[in-house]
Amino acid sequence: MDLVKRLEEYRDRERELMWEGTFAEYFEIACKKPAVARLSHERIYHMITDAGVETTRTGETRYKFFSDEIFGIEKPLQQIVDYFHSAAQRLEVRKRILLLMGPVGGGKSTIVHLIKRGLEAYSRTPEGAIYAIKDCPMHEEPLHLIPYELRGDVEKEFGIYIEGDLCPHCRYMVDNQYRGRIEEVPLKRITFSEKYRVGVGTFTPSDPKSQDISELVGGIDLSTIGEVGVESDPRAYRFDGELNIANRGLMEFVEMLKTDEKFLYVLLTLSQEQNIKTGRFSMIYADEVVVSHTNEHEYQAFVGNKKSEALQDRIILVKVPYNLRVSDEVKIYEKLLKQSALQNVHIAPYTLRIASIFALLTRLEPSKKAGMSLMKKLKLYDGEDMEDFKQKDVRELQDEAVREGMDGISPRYVINRLSNALIKNNVTYISPIDALRALRDGLDQHTSITREERERYLNFISEARKEYDEIAKKEVQRAFVYSYEESARTMLNNYLDNVESYCNKTKLRDPITDEEMEPDEHLMRSIEEQIGVSENAKRSFREEILIRISSLARKGMTFDYTSHERLKEAIEKKLFADLRDVVKITTSTRTPDKEQLRKINEVIERLVAEQGYTYESANELLRYTGSLLNR
Repeated sequence: MDLVKRLEEYRDRERELMWEGTFAEYFEIACKKPAVARLSHERIYHMITDAGVETTRTGETRYKFFSDEIFGIEKPLQQIVDYFHSAAQRLEVRKRILLLMGPVGGGKSTIVHLIKRGLEAYSRTPEGAIYAIKDCPMHEEPLHLIPYELRGDVEKEFGIYIEGDLCPHCRYMVDNQYRGRIEEVPLKRITFSEKYRVGVGTFTPSDPKSQDISELVGGIDLSTIGEVGVESDPRAYRFDGELNIANRGLMEFVEMLKTDEKFLYVLLTLSQEQNIKTGRFSMIYADEVVVSHTNEHEYQAFVGNKKSEALQDRIILVKVPYNLRVSDEVKIYEKLLKQSALQNVHIAPYTLRIASIFALLTRLEPSKKAGMSLMKKLKLYDGEDMEDFKQKDVRELQDEAVREGMDGISPRYVINRLSNALIKNNVTYISPIDALRALRDGLDQHTSITREERERYLNFISEARKEYDEIAKKEVQRAFVYSYEESARTMLNNYLDNVESYCNKTKLRDPITDEEMEPDEHLMRSIEEQIGVSENAKRSFREEILIRISSLARKGMTFDYTSHERLKEAIEKKLFADLRDVVKITTSTRTPDKEQLRKINEVIERLVAEQGYTYESANELLRYTGSLLNR
């Protein structure tokens, strides 16, 4: 990379964003492109949708704006986008504070952070370009310069909606410096920046005795009082509070419900009237989105306080629970680990999945449905069909669970424990067992769980361990079966011959004696039972296989070992069951003979090349599986 050249290109792009002109020039831009005069909610809504919208296979809407950072909470994200969509239509909902409520580590702060960073980036694009009156501390919308008497005609002729009024600073400048000649007022293009306090404000509660309201609404500039004479002169006031600088963008109230009441009173007029009361001035119009976040305990205390009813009525609540899908939980941990500098430690396959299974078990609510265990529920939520339950049951399970996802282990705890395991001396990899051990050992240090919860969580670690035991056996099973691929093909062809004879009610001919035989029911059932095909369902399963063969044949394709996922699984399981003793001896013997050593090396090579293991983690998997088979 040529850094000097890249820096020059960067400066060129920055110069393009430094447009300056007069109001007359800006009005021409606004007539051609009315989007430059969008209100704050509409701007954020278009920022989100411009990034792309797609529909998942389950019919959910996924917004690409969030999809690389937020996983598994599509419903809350949809509610947030719906809020901005309604507000973008200038409906009454835009006069409400958006409050995200949920457990710690659930993604509330990340959502707000994404919107803030997104606004900064969007304001630097042609689609998100935004202009303001030059030197205005509140980055005033230039169209506010147009007198009220003319606004109706402007909207009728040019289709430009104008809302709001000039701040005291700009009013003083127009009246005294430009004598009302608004077409000459200088403007500039601005880009939002939290760092430079342009369009993005953040307020964090602290000690109410030392924290002053001026942090929100600005204050008197004592150094100028002597020059201007009176405190009501705009030149004697600093319009630099968080609510002032967040005008036209977004204001984040961190843990709003922890804030002293006197700070919340300011939000009453801001939310309902879109005005800020600042010093010795009349109400000042402010167009900004106010977003806050809180936990459930704080929110319940807030709702129970009768004195806060007025503010409660001005809040749109969105519950942000923990993610409840294993595959999405894995993505969360992958994202967090990618952000670290730790690159030389291998994370064995299924390590993050097993950690995710434990975390999700702590978040799920038991179902009243007969036969519905937490593990079955977890798999259903992740898109797997169970023997007795299908995806159509998921909605009913979700409706049944009122507070699901609002309690349990947070992703923050899991990543802390995984980090602890990763940084130990001489660690070159961590396995699912290492992860479960780290999660278990950390429960004693977890400050917010009771003794009863700890016992329950230990049971969930055992459940996750059992799940891994099955996965470990399948991993080795696959690797061994590949070594016996010819055996798998032979078993498949034998099964298909018998299925065809059974369905067509014909007899098989023995290739050696040439005598006719009945289909081998024992062979067919020994394979079908591996995947739970019942006696009553065997005919439909066999007919399904023949239909698949016929369908492929019409397309000029051949049915093989991998053409039917369930049959493939059944063949592998049957072959593994037949090879069980071979695997047991091969994986557990301390001094393998030459043939056993060859098999072990073949399996390890397969695990490394095709299943993502290192030689060390593959060896541990074989040792672990051998101990399981010898129990």
